[in-house]
Amino acid sequence: MKSADHHSPHSLVPANHRFTVVGLGEVLWDLLPKGKQLGGAPANFAYMTGLLGDRAIVASRIGKDRLGNAAARRVARLGLPTAHLQADAGHPTGTVNVSVDSQGQPRFEIIEGVAWDFFDWTPQWQALAAEADAVCFGTLAQRSAQSRKTIVSFLEAVRPGTLRIFDVNLRQAFFSKDILAESAARTDIMKLNDEELPRVAELLGVAAGERATTARALLKKYRLKLLCVTCGGQGSLLVAPDGTDTHPGYPVTVADTVGSGDAFTAALVHKYLRHAPLKAMNAAANRLGSWVASQVGATPPADPAVILGIHNSQEEGTAA
Repeated sequence: MKSADHHSPHSLVPANHRFTVVGLGEVLWDLLPKGKQLGGAPANFAYMTGLLGDRAIVASRIGKDRLGNAAARRVARLGLPTAHLQADAGHPTGTVNVSVDSQGQPRFEIIEGVAWDFFDWTPQWQALAAEADAVCFGTLAQRSAQSRKTIVSFLEAVRPGTLRIFDVNLRQAFFSKDILAESAARTDIMKLNDEELPRVAELLGVAAGERATTARALLKKYRLKLLCVTCGGQGSLLVAPDGTDTHPGYPVTVADTVGSGDAFTAALVHKYLRHAPLKAMNAAANRLGSWVASQVGATPPADPAVILGIHNSQEEGTAA
């Protein structure tokens, strides 16, 4: 069921207000040829949310093992609390084997049966759900029945008006029509990329046509507040019930694109919670996403000028 807004569209949020924003899902290590990097969209999203000034929390599950201890230390070094990282004595910390082929293209093997496949619905997570102002979740962490059930419980335990963001991430075969449909029905904002849009539309019984038409059909079918289509270096499209906005993206020299989509989502949510117009939301999201693409890794050290630019992007106009 959709929940009603907990504010009027014209209510003002004090400039220094900190929202509680949760990244719910997988935390894992990408095992690269040159070493390991902490990965998982929820951690990347939470880190960027924290840089923007909100109270950011990652809710996940790690193993009681060397990699789990290292993940907790890394999360703490990113400035995020570790209190909602469940510890699993029976399953290892999540890993992804990353290899690079002769053409330089990476290949990913996401290991199954790991700690984040076994989320427990605990009183601690129930309390977190009750105090969250926004929660971002995806498809990947729902690949196992247990974690999927826990994620649904979390989404159902939030207060009326809490913003729910469904970040579609089609990985390997770890998604289904049911997961997509049930997640769309439980969310306010859906974000996906331009390659995922026609696949998701087909699975959900929406005719895939021109990008904006397809996006609007999904928005209407699931009564979403916002649907976002990212287009890599070509910017993004935002579709809301009362308007649309396109942004061409900011040209940057790309170091790597890891985490740029998660940064985009973090800035989008930050602005949405503050009632920014579509144009300002889109500009801020593209600005943060392009900055991360210009840096190495998904969690680069903060650049105060970039963060200031995000906060000031409210001034970049009104929605189309």
